[in-house]
Amino acid sequence: MSNRPINTRESRMNGFGYGPNLSRKAMTIIAIATAIILAGVVWLCTLLHPLPPHTIVMATGPEGSSYAFFGKRYQILMAKEGIKVVLVPTAGGVENLAKLRDPKSGVEIGFVEGGIADDSDSPALVSLGTICYEPMWLFSRKPTTDRVLFALEGKHVSVGPEGSDSRALVDQLLKGRQLGSKSFDALGLTPEESVTEMLNGKIDAAILMSSPGSPVVRKLLTAPGIYLANFSRAAAYVAILPSLYKLTYPEGAADLATNRPPKDTTILSTKTSLIVRADLNPAIQYMLLETASLVHNRAGVLQKANEFPAAEALEIPLSSDARSYFKSGKPFLQRYLPFWLAALVEQIGFLAVPVLGLLYPLIKGLMAFYGWMIQRKFYQIYGELHWLEREMDKLDGKKPADEILSRMKSLEHRANRIKVPSKYVPMLYTLKENVAFVRSRLKSMG
Repeated sequence: MSNRPINTRESRMNGFGYGPNLSRKAMTIIAIATAIILAGVVWLCTLLHPLPPHTIVMATGPEGSSYAFFGKRYQILMAKEGIKVVLVPTAGGVENLAKLRDPKSGVEIGFVEGGIADDSDSPALVSLGTICYEPMWLFSRKPTTDRVLFALEGKHVSVGPEGSDSRALVDQLLKGRQLGSKSFDALGLTPEESVTEMLNGKIDAAILMSSPGSPVVRKLLTAPGIYLANFSRAAAYVAILPSLYKLTYPEGAADLATNRPPKDTTILSTKTSLIVRADLNPAIQYMLLETASLVHNRAGVLQKANEFPAAEALEIPLSSDARSYFKSGKPFLQRYLPFWLAALVEQIGFLAVPVLGLLYPLIKGLMAFYGWMIQRKFYQIYGELHWLEREMDKLDGKKPADEILSRMKSLEHRANRIKVPSKYVPMLYTLKENVAFVRSRLKSMG
């Protein structure tokens, strides 16, 4: 076929059944393949970077405690951003920690005081920092001696139920080897039950852990005949248990009119951390930190303004999101957009990089495959043309058989029905001219 003409013109005439765009069938195939692959990428990215949940579960504390109060404040503030906070009342920080460690409990957030956790057995937990002091209050019906806790021997003392902060701390203070152990009747009353029993004279003392503003503490601070213990040896307790802090409750801070307490009183305190499961959505962690700033940043009797929340890791390490928050504040999008809109834009941005990175080579590859399919049609026809010419050469000028004529007609029909994008128009013209060339040879032999 060396003498046949070659035509390289690009025609855009619709009469040949081709145009500048891909055929409808090819576009459909590419669109379906792209959609399937992109759906898989989006699904994978959603697993790696899911949108924030609409509902979270928080373990708080017993009714009347500061933890219960804080939980309600978080619930109200986060509801304004469309996040429902389900509160789970507990005995206190010990039970909160146990629920956080148990993935089956459903609890994702909880208040935990220092001294009871251990990062070695809490690998699935991270801290969002400390949020407040958690003072220990020892109230008694008679003034205590300087030995304070050791003066309770033989007394009926409420130390809180199992799982409470107060019971855990008393166990550390009294039953540790450093301090020895004294026998007294340790009652597992709730904070509200402790107040009732103290005011009715049925118990000798009560040990509570709660903020100075909690209802149970305020009732006992101002109740006649109830005395707040002064820990004159607080420095020794702090030296023995580093999770403790020495604080001073000012004279008259509870009630100036009656001057309660009647003098500056030294008390012991731990700090409370906001603990979450490590897999909690980062956007929710930022929202919790922002809420904590609103709930805990005010000045109080025992704390300065903006002292909390603080980037302190007690026993459990800070989360990477908490470190970023304390260093730079809220993420950029959350500063200017509503929470859910910021989360959605962030999700789109997270998906855009892998999707666009995959989309370009994917479409390019599909286009190359489509081009190979078109050229394959050309090569099939050229192969049959070559066979026909070999058969014609064997005839040595004789009339061609009907089979050869029939196959030639079929090739012409197939060549005329091919539809291609404009890129392949020169190849199509060349094919048709070569088919016409072989057809003319057949006619000359007829």
